[in-house]
Amino acid sequence: QAAEKAGADGILVVTPYYNKPTQAGLIAHFRAVHDDVSIPIILYNIPGRSIVDMDVETMAKLAKLPNIVGVKDATGDLERPVTTRREVGADFCQLSGCDETNAAFYAQGGHGAISVVANIAPKLSAEMCDAWDAGNVARVSEIRDLLAPLATALFCESSPAPTKYAASVLGLCSDQVRRPILPATDDARATVDRALKHAGVSG
Repeated sequence: QAAEKAGADGILVVTPYYNKPTQAGLIAHFRAVHDDVSIPIILYNIPGRSIVDMDVETMAKLAKLPNIVGVKDATGDLERPVTTRREVGADFCQLSGCDETNAAFYAQGGHGAISVVANIAPKLSAEMCDAWDAGNVARVSEIRDLLAPLATALFCESSPAPTKYAASVLGLCSDQVRRPILPATDDARATVDRALKHAGVSG
């Protein structure tokens, strides 16, 4: 409600963490959010951080609610976009939440990405998505290979420390983080520097 009042065009809502809700609990949670706002909702399924994994059947039930319009899928499961498309429908917006599999996610029926790498290499990230839409698989492959080391490097230590460091290199912000996250170590910085150079991204 606060996001809607502030003028947000939509909201990304993560699966509840720590409590390990059942699939029925997930439905109750997201239905309550849906009923309390009038802007579009993207489900954020990230079992690696929230422990619980929203299954496709649950997503299909939630997609019947008019303002639940898509998912940020951070499962890394490349069967998921195919299954979701079959069970939920082609209009349900499927967005990759794992940069290292973005190109494969598009090939499996995904529509785009909510990307960490795009904070550091926005032009290349957008170009890869556009190239896929244009059927230019050769360019998709070229960009994928440029960005792959960066997708790994930005998670070489606890997020968002490596990303904040990369952004600081580009002059976008400082590398300050909040505890319990600590600033990127020298080894992490070196890893990020190599990935930035490989991608041709510099400040």
